[in-house]
Amino acid sequence: MWREQIRPALMIFIVLTVITGVIYPLVVTGVSQVFFHKQANGSLVYSSEGIVIGSTLIGQNFDDPKYFWGRLSATTPVYNAAASSGSNLGPSNPALVDAVKVRIAALKAVDAGNQAPVPVDLVTASASGLDPHLSLAGVYYQLARIARVRNMSEVIIRQVIDQNTSGRFLGLVGEPVVNVLKVNLALDRLKI
Repeated sequence: MWREQIRPALMIFIVLTVITGVIYPLVVTGVSQVFFHKQANGSLVYSSEGIVIGSTLIGQNFDDPKYFWGRLSATTPVYNAAASSGSNLGPSNPALVDAVKVRIAALKAVDAGNQAPVPVDLVTASASGLDPHLSLAGVYYQLARIARVRNMSEVIIRQVIDQNTSGRFLGLVGEPVVNVLKVNLALDRLKI
């Protein structure tokens, strides 16, 4: 009697394993490679020499004053996608307060004349610790420093920011954001 139950159960197991473990993943991978090739391969950004220099989906560590600085990374080492997680530090946690103070001091050290309030996304990590975007407030806070260090017009830099700003999803959800890697690479490409 148990053989009558084992054989169909084993056959169902084998068939479902082939369908869900082999056929389905191959179909999804094939469709994504055909229709969404760049996204399926990590939205990688390449240098002019063809070397991978980053991804538009993962923040990069910029600390040179001539670049826009992104959000803090909660991962170790910084912006390590394999260690993606939030800091889970609440606003009353002394470790978060200390990290915010350090980041504010770093921002003030490279732009002492900037008396504007520091936008929160410049001093806190995102939920994943890998966010590649900044709010417009975070970018505009750094605009004068970038213009001064690069000896460029703020008007030109604003144009680069506008070209690298993503609007609200469906025009309704979220806030406009700027991809830090894309805007920094665009500034490097300018020949002024």
